[in-house]
Amino acid sequence: MTHSLQHHAEILQDRYGLKLAARLSAGSQELPHDISERLRVARLQAVSHRKAVPVAKMRLASGVSASAGVAALSNGDEGWNAWSRLASILPLVTLVVGLVAINVIQNEDRANEVAEVDAALLTDDLPPAAYTDSAFIQYLKSAGKHSAPE
Repeated sequence: MTHSLQHHAEILQDRYGLKLAARLSAGSQELPHDISERLRVARLQAVSHRKAVPVAKMRLASGVSASAGVAALSNGDEGWNAWSRLASILPLVTLVVGLVAINVIQNEDRANEVAEVDAALLTDDLPPAAYTDSAFIQYLKSAGKHSAPE
């Protein structure tokens, strides 16, 4: 499919070039001789000053992507070497490691809170009905935070 899109793009370019050349040729016949000679000399100078692209440096597009009426040419690897691939993956790895660390820390904090409440329940001399009262559980949590270690 990529080959057919490239071929279609080349055909469209050729048609446009032919139409433009025909239009310029038609307009040049109406020009005076001195102006047409100056244009011819300018054209020859432009062609002689054109930079020749070495074949070794010439890179052809390896893919065409079309979306919503817009086509884009891609050059395959886009210069991706090992370091640039590592640099592009490193933020994702850092994010995943950070999220895992946050999850582990939160799980440990929850376990410590539950352990503190359980230890308070098991070491106190209160009736079991007191432990079902939500206000008492909040009191135990706040009392544990405000009490200073001895």
